[in-house]
Amino acid sequence: MERTIITTQDGSSSIHIADWEESYHSKHGAIQEAKHVFIKNGLAYFPNQKVAILEIGFGTGLNAFITFLESVNKKQSIDYVGVEAYPVSFEEVSQLNYVAELKAVENRHIFDFLHQSNWDEKLDLTDRFTFTKRKQLFQTICDQSKYDLIYFDAFGYRVQPELWSVAIFESMYKALKSKGILVTYAARGIIKRNMIEAGFTVEKLPGAPGKREMFRAFK
Repeated sequence: MERTIITTQDGSSSIHIADWEESYHSKHGAIQEAKHVFIKNGLAYFPNQKVAILEIGFGTGLNAFITFLESVNKKQSIDYVGVEAYPVSFEEVSQLNYVAELKAVENRHIFDFLHQSNWDEKLDLTDRFTFTKRKQLFQTICDQSKYDLIYFDAFGYRVQPELWSVAIFESMYKALKSKGILVTYAARGIIKRNMIEAGFTVEKLPGAPGKREMFRAFK
């Protein structure tokens, strides 16, 4: 499928898939969406404690990189696992402007390393941030009571409804520890119903700029 680098409305870049008319991030702003959905309404729910995070859709590495920067700034210990079935090429990664837009030039090597590191190898990026990248289909995830927080950042329901099924959310529910949460940019009624059927309690929150609502789901 044809893929191009685009600039979203907050000045940060993303990857656009023409055949699907779908992008890896919100066209209204890649960085502001990541910060709103996954940091403000996800990571910030666990202040001053060690957090185990599972990301569904590692993609461009934006969520992982912003979370790394939060770990440094807040001195928070994070164990981060990113799952991706179809990795982005480093040629594409090198065209993304996240390091500059986040004013994180001193951590350029970390952003690059997130993409160039080996798969299925747990790595210590700092004494507070461990990182593992797993190449696998979301349907094959079978972790049990392992994570405090899930960043659910799959492509939208319109193009890949199978990734928002009851079965997928059942595996997410099992992967979370008791009282763990899942956050996602999505807010469709069918998604909420599937989450509830899988066992979650779901709340609707204000969405990132350009989007009215998002979901946070509790185990």
